[in-house]
Order: sequence, then structure tokens, then C-alpha cells
Amino acid sequence: MAEVEQDFVEIVDNSHLDIKKYTDLVRSPAAGAIATFIGTTRDTFEDKQVLELRYEAYVPMALKQLRAICSAARNRWKLMRLAVAHRLGVVPVGAESVFVAVSSVHRRDALEACEYIIDEIKVSVPIWKKEVYTNGEVWKENSEFSLRKPGESEEEVSLKQQKGHGRSGCCGCKERVFGNGSDDNSHRGFEFVGKIEKEPIANSHCEAGAFAQHS
Repeated sequence: MAEVEQDFVEIVDNSHLDIKKYTDLVRSPAAGAIATFIGTTRDTFEDKQVLELRYEAYVPMALKQLRAICSAARNRWKLMRLAVAHRLGVVPVGAESVFVAVSSVHRRDALEACEYIIDEIKVSVPIWKKEVYTNGEVWKENSEFSLRKPGESEEEVSLKQQKGHGRSGCCGCKERVFGNGSDDNSHRGFEFVGKIEKEPIANSHCEAGAFAQHS
């Protein structure tokens, strides 16, 4: 019997990412490779000293998009297991904010899928980042987000960059907008998927996770 493919996505509020847990989730006796990516808070940006990063998200939509990214990766590469996690709240310098793990029979599939997943997270998942400096703070966006339009392929984005359009580097300014001018915590919550019914729950202090199985 063929092994059941498994995807695990999680959004963790104000807590460390459990790197060992996520890596173990993608292990398989049939896997010949595990590729991982860890995004961490760096201490400088354009000669400004960074104190910390602060992340916020619309959790139900973020989880839905993370699952869609995993599904798209499976359609492009022969993968076994996937684990994707993102941290919300304050992330100090040196700490992990995002983690991706991919297992496959051959390393190329895992490596390429891992890069694809983190790039797509930066483009399309509704998670907002604020950089806090010693002399101020600013909401940021990634250049992939500002360059790509809905339905636009990676090749089209690359062509625009070659022609000199778009920003250099990986970060730029980003405006965060909530409906009705509200800045409450109603965008936080959690959602489990699979055989369990979807149920977003508003809560300002929670862990949000989803586990999906594909037969």
C-alpha cells in the first residue's frame, strides 16, 4: 500500500517554532531527502539597527493559502510530506519566524519545492511584518508581493525585474488595512481541516494549526 501523503501547516502565536517537531513530521523511510528553510530576524536593515520583528495575520485565510501552496507544490514536484509553520507576535533578533520542511525520494524535488513554498508564502499569504528599529518602526512587504500581480507567472515577474522594474532587495514598505477601520484581534483564530469541520474561532491568544491528508 502506498504511503499516505501528509501536509501540516501551523501558525503559532507568541511562541517559539518547534523545528524538531516539524522536521520529524516530514520524515519517512521512503524519503531520500529532506529540504528545510528557516527564516530568522536579522539585526540590521539598510544601516538601521533592528530590535525585533512583529507579525500579525488573518489566520483562517493564511491557513487556507498555506494549504493551497502545499497543494500547488505537490502538483509540480514528486513530494512525500510537507510541514510549514509561521510565528506571530514579537520575534527577536536571531529567532525563527517561518519554517518549511519538504521530504521527497530525490533531493532536487525537495530543494525546488522548498524554495517555491517560501517564495509563495512571501507573495500571497496574509501575514504582515513590522520592523522595529532603535529609531522607529515600519510595516514591510517583500519585493515578490509588490512585483507580482494576480495570475502573473514567476517568469513574467523575472522578466520585469530584468527590465529594471520593481525594487531591489527583499523588503519594501507595506500598508496594512483592516475593514471598517478596526484594529482589533478579530483576524486571529484557528482552523482545523481534514476530517474535522472547519471552524474559525476569534481569540487573541491561541495556536492555529491545520493537518491535511491526501489519499
